[in-house]
Amino acid sequence: MKFTLSWLKEHLETDASLNEITDKLTAIGLELEGVDNPAEKFAPFKVAYVEKAEQHPDADRLKVCIVDTGKEKVQVVCGAPNARTGMKGVFAPEGSYIPGTDMVLKKGKIRGQESNGMLVSEREMGLSDDHEGIIDLPEDTKTGTPFTEIFGMDDPVIDIAITPNRADCTGVRGVARDLAATGLGTLKTQKITPVKSNFKSPVDVDIQFLKGCPHFCGAYIKGVKNGPSPDWLQRQLKAIGLRPISALVDITNFFTIGLGRPLHVFDADKLNGNIHVRESKKGETIEALNDKSYTLEDGMTVVCDDTGVQAVGGIVGAVPTGCTEDTVNVFLECAYFDPYLSAKTGRTLQIESDARYRNERGLDPAFTRPAVDLAVAMIQELCGGEASEIVEAGKAVDTDRTITFDPAYTKRLGGIDIAEKEQIKILESLGFTVTKNKVMPPSWRGDIEGRADLVEEITRIYGYDNIEAVSVRSSDATGHVAETTLSARMRKARNVLAARGMKETVTWSFMPKDKAAHFGSNDNKNEGALTLTNPISSDLDQMRPSILPNLLDAAQRNADRGFADSALFEVGPVFETVKTDGQKMVAAGLRHGATGPRHWSGAETHRTIDLYDAKADAIAALEAAGAPAGNLQITRDAPGHYHPGRSASMRLGKNVLATFGEIHPAVLEEMDIDGPASGFEIYLDNIPEAKKKGPARMLLQASALQPVTRDFAFLVDENVEADALTRAAKSAEKSLITDVSVFDIYQGKGVEDGKKSVAIAVTLQPVEQTLTDSEIEGIGKKIVDAVAAKTGAILRG
Repeated sequence: MKFTLSWLKEHLETDASLNEITDKLTAIGLELEGVDNPAEKFAPFKVAYVEKAEQHPDADRLKVCIVDTGKEKVQVVCGAPNARTGMKGVFAPEGSYIPGTDMVLKKGKIRGQESNGMLVSEREMGLSDDHEGIIDLPEDTKTGTPFTEIFGMDDPVIDIAITPNRADCTGVRGVARDLAATGLGTLKTQKITPVKSNFKSPVDVDIQFLKGCPHFCGAYIKGVKNGPSPDWLQRQLKAIGLRPISALVDITNFFTIGLGRPLHVFDADKLNGNIHVRESKKGETIEALNDKSYTLEDGMTVVCDDTGVQAVGGIVGAVPTGCTEDTVNVFLECAYFDPYLSAKTGRTLQIESDARYRNERGLDPAFTRPAVDLAVAMIQELCGGEASEIVEAGKAVDTDRTITFDPAYTKRLGGIDIAEKEQIKILESLGFTVTKNKVMPPSWRGDIEGRADLVEEITRIYGYDNIEAVSVRSSDATGHVAETTLSARMRKARNVLAARGMKETVTWSFMPKDKAAHFGSNDNKNEGALTLTNPISSDLDQMRPSILPNLLDAAQRNADRGFADSALFEVGPVFETVKTDGQKMVAAGLRHGATGPRHWSGAETHRTIDLYDAKADAIAALEAAGAPAGNLQITRDAPGHYHPGRSASMRLGKNVLATFGEIHPAVLEEMDIDGPASGFEIYLDNIPEAKKKGPARMLLQASALQPVTRDFAFLVDENVEADALTRAAKSAEKSLITDVSVFDIYQGKGVEDGKKSVAIAVTLQPVEQTLTDSEIEGIGKKIVDAVAAKTGAILRG
């Protein structure tokens, strides 16, 4: 909100400087957006005396002037027809910025004659569109007088940010009240004289929609003269960016900015019948004063006469009943409109106005009738006329409420020790009524609801700068690391997944119920899911049982925008059924499309992603989070949203640590996702705690001896998993076998039906001495026996 320093001082008696005032505004929560001080901006421009003005020797329309600035005499070439010897004008020296032409003056020569600065016109100074001649000042104007002082532009404009709860500070008087409470001055008394009249208003008011307008006051004023408003009022409005229109309209703007009280003035002779405040009907239209037409919806608050809508309540008036220079009789409107409906209507119609800005924040309900008295007095002072008795419909909204308050609570909540008398003084200076331990907020502070609000008022006026600085470090603080085991796992999983080229996402914790039904439990029934009773949106009505649906949606949005290949992950909670613990921390990832861009060489960097990409991501994240990845069992019991033949779980016994695989084609089709897509879910809560303290990994014990690799091919039932076979082989000699890997699986000619051939490579790493042939053969026999015993496999001949 913008206002001038002089406007503020109409309400605040103070000797404080501009800087003191602006600093205090920010300190009490009315954040300073900026200060525009014309006296500084136009400081170079001063009154100058034209000592001599002679014809330019080489130009018929130019004159060479000798200008006395009060400090020196300079030569200026001027093309204005009214430039003459003995006149006084406004001089702009070299280097001055001319706002009307957006240029910086430079010393130069015009037709061979040196020119140092210029004599300016009103258009060049932004005063008007007049550029027929330079500014011609009265002869008695003192040379050297600042330009801003002559034209009343030496008034700084202050711009502050108003938070939505501070409706009282949308008027200059409310700002002055806050400053006065800090001791920066004294709030001036506002004298209100009730309207005196000998006749009743010929225009009556009835309210048919009390919800939208609980209280409406007005007055009929006859015999007004609606000419231009006085210079002081025009200057006030121009300074803050408002265009003066006429005395009546300017008065309403003056009240809006000065007192935070929007008004509207109807041309009474253009009204048909009485005024009715009612709900709008869908399809009604209004030709608004902002030169736009609007079609209304049902349920909006409108002010009408017998012919139709003449104003949208608290937002904008209509052209047909607007005041013009021919207006003689007027009806003044001062009403309280419901803040919620004002905001809703303004958003629906997309109307931004000073009236809406204040009405939607909530006006002072008790100031409705007094504002009419003040407005009538100002109209009569500036426009003349005779006022009727005040017309009143409805009644003021009751704002009386009391809050129990203990002064000791200020220290407990605000951390600052303020004497009880000082607290009471602050509250009373802000308009609160204090009786023992009961506090009644004033009618203009609808935002004060509880004792915490009172603490805020006291501390902000007392000064946040007075709160003692206390170190955030405490001698009583624990020396242990604040990071928990789970948060450490989350951090490490994020780091390794990002290092693998995946992009972290943050998605909603809820999703549509029908989408959630495809994820969660193995049978995909998702029974007992956590459904929201009051969702923020009808299509976000269930807590997510998995992060993968959100990642799938994100991947498809990227594909729709031309980024077909995605690698996304998120670490966050999932919410299971009400029968379980409810919430688990999961690291989930998704790869969609191809592994990389196409390349002319046909390199492996571009191929379709598969389950092994997801498996590699999952294992890397598990290892980073501290899981014993080498001991994990791979089983085929992944949840139903994965492809049944291309997915698996990673577990330690019955404890499932992760699932991975390609997303089920039916799920992709149902979600309208262009496949393929492979994902993984790591259950960070399920990772077992390390049994021994110390480094996560043992130090490398490198052997100087050559490792030995032996290959084995086994015939085994086709339903036996290769993982079971490798585990059996590794268990034969744990101290020497460092790795077992499958390098071939074969079914076909030479292998009987129901069987498969699995070839494994076993790496032996001697530690103390080189293995002899007999020792190697002995270990080989142990491997064959262990595999046979645990899987039923036989060594191929």
